[in-house]
Amino acid sequence: MALLELANVHTYYGHIHALKGISLEVNQGEIVTLIGSNGAGKSTTLRTISGLARARAGSVTFAGKPIQALKPHEITRLGLGHVPEGRRIFPLLTVRENLEVGAYTVTQRDVERRIEAALVLFPRLRERLAQMGGTLSGGEQQMLAMARGLILEPRILLLDEPSMGLAPVLVDAIFDIIQELHSKGTTILLVEQNARLALQVADRGYILQTGAIVLQDSAERLRASDMVRKAYLGES
Repeated sequence: MALLELANVHTYYGHIHALKGISLEVNQGEIVTLIGSNGAGKSTTLRTISGLARARAGSVTFAGKPIQALKPHEITRLGLGHVPEGRRIFPLLTVRENLEVGAYTVTQRDVERRIEAALVLFPRLRERLAQMGGTLSGGEQQMLAMARGLILEPRILLLDEPSMGLAPVLVDAIFDIIQELHSKGTTILLVEQNARLALQVADRGYILQTGAIVLQDSAERLRASDMVRKAYLGES
């Protein structure tokens, strides 16, 4: 049984039909990537899974439990972490305070252990624990957003455009961390505009166009697909 499964999911923003019957699954320990152009429905898919957007039809199942009717905080408690596009850290809180906010469902005695585990993974944040989140660089804010998402030790992590707006050296650092998380068994659903990088780290992928899945396969086969190479990898 898949850890996460969407079956014929339709999501609307007002009268706009954003997702048109999306079906996908993510198995335990996989990295699965969603690839598509801007407006294809990638972020909406993640928002629908985490409860920030409501599916009008279809089902979202996590660890065998239907979650499409649950509130976002209820879904989070089940073990689903979401690092949204644009980082969404608290700029007027320190790095430590941002991490503590991420641990809002954790018992106090376990908070320090989890913060320490996050700082081992993101050592740059240790040097900036007392610094306001809004004064961090873009790459550091992305690290903080990911660290905050991992504080709850989620069973699956939804990552939305982790490389957006970052210098190439920081993009490499973020993807090194994604691969390290994968090696430790973290299950990840990755939305990433850089299709080449996404397919390098993913096990499988889905191609979205205007709210519908038009292709799905192993990452290796998607990299070899003429359609993917021309449309998303910039190859002729």
